[in-house]
Parts: sequence; structure tokens; C-alpha cells
Amino acid sequence: MTRQSGIGRLFHVLRAQQFDRPLLDHLCDLTTLIRKVAKTREGLNFLRSLLSHKRVMLYFTQPSTRTFLSFENACHILGVQTSEIRNPATSSEYKGESSEDAIRTFSSYVDMIVMRTNVEGLADQTARHLDETERPVPIINAGSGRDQHPTQALLDIYTLHRSFEHRGGIDGKTIAMVGDLARGRTVRSLSYLMKNYRDVKLIFIAPPSLAMRDDLKQFLDKRQIDWSEHDNLEDVVPRADAIYMTRLQDEHDVAGESRQLDLTNFTFHYRFLERLGPEAIVMHPMPRRDEIDRRVDGDPRAVYWRQARNGMWTRTSILANIFAVDDAILERL
Repeated sequence: MTRQSGIGRLFHVLRAQQFDRPLLDHLCDLTTLIRKVAKTREGLNFLRSLLSHKRVMLYFTQPSTRTFLSFENACHILGVQTSEIRNPATSSEYKGESSEDAIRTFSSYVDMIVMRTNVEGLADQTARHLDETERPVPIINAGSGRDQHPTQALLDIYTLHRSFEHRGGIDGKTIAMVGDLARGRTVRSLSYLMKNYRDVKLIFIAPPSLAMRDDLKQFLDKRQIDWSEHDNLEDVVPRADAIYMTRLQDEHDVAGESRQLDLTNFTFHYRFLERLGPEAIVMHPMPRRDEIDRRVDGDPRAVYWRQARNGMWTRTSILANIFAVDDAILERL
């Protein structure tokens, strides 16, 4: 089996909006196949042989655990060598060098740069800058400030895809997004991807000060995607196919003001399981605090640990597509 005609080849991965439905479906199928191939020693050795000549820099100047480790292990699954910067104090930026100059230098050593930063738009800016040089390399946005986290959105799509593949897929589903929606880049990126699915309904549940920003709502309106807002999670639980919980992102607070909020109505309490549909799911991008009762973890509808595992495999398929070895993997079918 080879890729179908019309399916795009990624170079940069910067924003969720750049993905269309054929590419999303392709990446989901590829992710599932990679997981199957990697189950045997022979298959894993095959995957490791595909990109042993490639090098990737993990440029993570914003704290990260899951995203960093999932990208690092995705690289290793395909045999890619990795180098890393996790603290700008260890680079020449500490001496006053611009990030553009630093990253241009790094690009001469590697074949791809995966970036995580607290600066909104820096990944886009870096990609444009490198595109004008003699050696452009792919840039993957692994999280940029409060704006975008496209690879998280892709693993979320894969989680939804796998959860609903026997129920007609993502089309027609109701997805509730709960918590700090104003500053949650994961919910923003996932919302952008909903343009690729039919008859999806989004319900935003947040305190007024943490409501989804207007630019995202305008995007949904323009594409005629049904959305609504609510102020109490419990009322929405029975009609949701997926509930996407998020933590309070108080690292963005100026004076700790959001820590004073009463989040009782925006917490998934254990008793909610009685009202949750039998085939519905509860998601969370992690890390979490107290927004999900720990007793919920034991329910099969809680898929956030599976969601975290999906991150490594989804990011493996992204690398395979960018470096054009996805056809070689598909041919093993």
C-alpha cells in the first residue's frame, strides 16, 4: 500500500490550520501502522533503519516533559540522532545573540528543529527566516506561548479517531472543552482542526475571565462550526461525546489573579461518571492538577493516559511524513 494521490507532504508544522482532512486521515492510519510494526524486533529494526542518517535538534526553551520525551523517543524509533537545548542560558543567546542567529547556526548542524517556546509566533518567524537562507530545514512548533500546539492537536485527533472509529468517526460528535480556554493552546489548536470534520459541535465551559478568545470563535463562525458557551460542566456531561479537561494555566498570571477563582463548576467530579455516556471519553493534555477526580482514572472512559502514549506514535508519523519515509512504512502492509 502507498499513499493516496492528493495527500500532502509536510515541511514545516506550525499551525493546526495547515492540515486538511486527507492528511489527517493519512497520519492517523500511518500512526496505527507504525505502532503495529514496532511491536516486533524485526519491525522496530526496520523503523530504526529508515532515518539513521538524519539529525534533529530539540530546542525546548520552555519547560516540558511529555512533549520533549515523546519527540525524543519518536526520533529514536526512526533511528534519528538528537541533540538538545533546554535552557537558553546554555546557548549564546545568554550572551545577547538573537534567537534568529542562534537557530540559523543550529540549522547548519541538523536536518530539523523542533521548537518549544513561550513566545507566541516565534516558530512561524523562525520558519520564514530559515526559508530565506541557503539551507532551510523543517521547523516543528512544539508549543508557542498561549497560541498554538499543533502536534498536541494531532495526537488529540488520533485519540478521538481511535475512540470513535466504530461510531462513525469524529464527524457529528459533541466535544466539550473545559477550564482555562483563554490561555490553553491545546484547546485552541484542536478547535482549529474541527474545520475538517462534519457536523461537530463544540461546547466551551470556562469562567468568564478564562473564556475562549474571540479570534477562535470568529474562525469557527466563518466556517459554520457549531459552538456554544456554558458555565457549568455537570449540565453538559450527558450530551458530550468527549470532554476535554484542562488545567489552570496560572504561570501566565501577572498577579496570581486566576488562583482566586472558584473552579467547582469546571471540575470533573467522580459522580459525573454516572451521567457520562457509556461510549463517551474524558481527555486531558496533561499535566493535571485537581480538575479531574483521581478516582476517575480507573474508568475505561478516561483516556488521558492513552492520549499521552499516542503522542509518541503520532509524532513518529509526523517525522516519517516530513522525511518522506511514510510510503516505505505503508508498503509493509
